[in-house]
Amino acid sequence: MVTIHEIRKVQRGEGAATIMATGTATPPNCVDQATFPDYYFRVTNSEHMVELKNKFRRICDKTMIKKRYMHLTEELLRENPNMCSFMAHSLNSRQDMLKKYQNLAKKQQ
Repeated sequence: MVTIHEIRKVQRGEGAATIMATGTATPPNCVDQATFPDYYFRVTNSEHMVELKNKFRRICDKTMIKKRYMHLTEELLRENPNMCSFMAHSLNSRQDMLKKYQNLAKKQQ
């Protein structure tokens, strides 16, 4: 009979862990922090919420963030309006986008 101690011993490596490299990957789409409130309220069709937009702008101004990198483009969000609506079901839209990009990646290989 195998003991739990023997199972755990097999699952663990021996020796010190080593970091081989570090890297950074940034998505291709970049939005300047100064224009992010306008961008966000435009894509979510919330430009009529002026007070909330001004509050959001103040929050963005106080951060040390200069640029925001994201995978989603404005065109992609327009094609999938559920992703911009509060409490809307967007999982199907996200899954469809994932399938589309997986197929594109396979074709490029």
